Amino acid sequence: MKKSGILVVGSSNTDMIVQLKKLPGPGETVINGKFSTAPGGKGANQAVGAARAGGSVTFIGRVGSDDFGASALANLGRDGIDVSRVVRDPKAPSGVAFICVAEGGENSIAVASGANDRLSVADVKRSSVLFRKCGIMLVQLETPLPTVTAAVALAAKAGATVILNPAPARALPASLLRKVSILTPNEHEAELLTGIKVTDAKSAAAAAEALLKMGVGTVIMTLGKRGAYIATGALREWMQGFKVKAIDSTAAGDIFNGALAVALGEGRVLSEAVRFAQAAAAISVTRAGAQPSAPKRAEIERMLLRKS
Repeated sequence: MKKSGILVVGSSNTDMIVQLKKLPGPGETVINGKFSTAPGGKGANQAVGAARAGGSVTFIGRVGSDDFGASALANLGRDGIDVSRVVRDPKAPSGVAFICVAEGGENSIAVASGANDRLSVADVKRSSVLFRKCGIMLVQLETPLPTVTAAVALAAKAGATVILNPAPARALPASLLRKVSILTPNEHEAELLTGIKVTDAKSAAAAAEALLKMGVGTVIMTLGKRGAYIATGALREWMQGFKVKAIDSTAAGDIFNGALAVALGEGRVLSEAVRFAQAAAAISVTRAGAQPSAPKRAEIERMLLRKS
């Protein structure tokens, strides 16, 4: 059986966004912000990022039986994402995230997980046929770790490429990491997993080496405007990022991962796939909001024509 398509397992939130001159410190109130709402959640963001980049995407998740949940499903459906395996939870509300965004794109985020925290191992196993059919499975850490572990195990057993975006940062067992084809941490997540503080090229390389020794197949460390570092059993490569004016970096990592899955699914070599993902992420940071920032395929292709 030929395997194709991208399966995303993860969270869906409604983002409540306040754009400010600066982020408030502890006990500080910053006024004159601009408020908006947007669909978000790391799993849903990655699904949308992949769909708009040209992928055929199915999403597994949980939302509440509320207006937020209905809106989330409608938004995903408009991007052609199969949401037939998303559970409407009768007991928990849909997830929400409260996001403050400062000028220049820096943000702080607080999440009320709601139904996302009830995405279960049983939910994943009920969709086991999808794991056998997909070419790539993409997962993050905004749902319970046992659920993530089950999804990774099912995908790995089926021979799918497993992309784990270890965000939000948390410690992960080696037994899980050994089943991961591609790990995509940023510098903070890499530090938590390895104990190596990533501050420059040398420390980034050291952290990547440590992750490879833990059993990860490939490490792609995303370092924002500094670019990305790729480490495999045979390859070590720095990829410079695109120079853009950042407005909001909220979903940049999610858009990167979604686009990466598409490019790999199309058979692009790793460095070309990373470049494709970098182009998508670079566009996303020039726009406000999570899912609204995800670019279409034609926009990514145009960005790739730029030299930097």
